[in-house]
Amino acid sequence: MSTPAEASGHLSGAYVFRIYLAGGAPNSIRALANLYAICHKHFPASHRIEVIDVLQEPLRALAEAILVTPTVVKVSPVPEQQIIGNLSDEAEVLRALGLPQKELP
Repeated sequence: MSTPAEASGHLSGAYVFRIYLAGGAPNSIRALANLYAICHKHFPASHRIEVIDVLQEPLRALAEAILVTPTVVKVSPVPEQQIIGNLSDEAEVLRALGLPQKELP
């Protein structure tokens, strides 16, 4: 499940993330909000987020070996990497996913 803007296809040079959530669970909601905040801060014009609710698509989660939620997978650029948790530690999320960090002024 993704919004129309997010489902519009792969943007050239864009960061593509897939987040697996468990419905409206508090950690899932927090992870999604934190992922949006990180993307808007670090990649404002070049990101796409696909949201997958494992309660609605359990077979997809199993097929993709997702056993814990919330889980974020960086699909593009390669290599594919993932992190589990509510993403509250921004620096750790960027490091774990191999993403560049903005320099502080």
